[in-house]
Amino acid sequence: MEKKDKKWMLTNSEMQVMQILWSLPEQRGFASDIMQGYTDRRPALTTLLTFLKILQEKGFVVAEKEGRSHKFCALVSRDDYTATYMTDAKNTFFGGSLASLVSFFARREALSDEERAEILQLIQNGAE
Repeated sequence: MEKKDKKWMLTNSEMQVMQILWSLPEQRGFASDIMQGYTDRRPALTTLLTFLKILQEKGFVVAEKEGRSHKFCALVSRDDYTATYMTDAKNTFFGGSLASLVSFFARREALSDEERAEILQLIQNGAE
């Protein structure tokens, strides 16, 4: 699947499932493991299974048969998804300019002196 395909973007509900799956050991677990990861209102099991089916179709998850159940495994890492998502946001909203993206948030966020120093340090270390 090409990453620019709209299927690459996750809905809020799909993202919630992936966040839970990414937090599990080895980024894999049964539907019951994923269900336990919900901190707010849990969906019905059938709804969760529908989300998992959609995530399989999008290429984010694979279902591995284990006994009479399926263990779901993340095929896309959190880091890979985040990089693709943020690159798309940078290209869509900031004309591909990282400086524009950073300045947008720098103007809108109330950064502490410590946060500014940390950001500058990250920039300096990235240039090396």
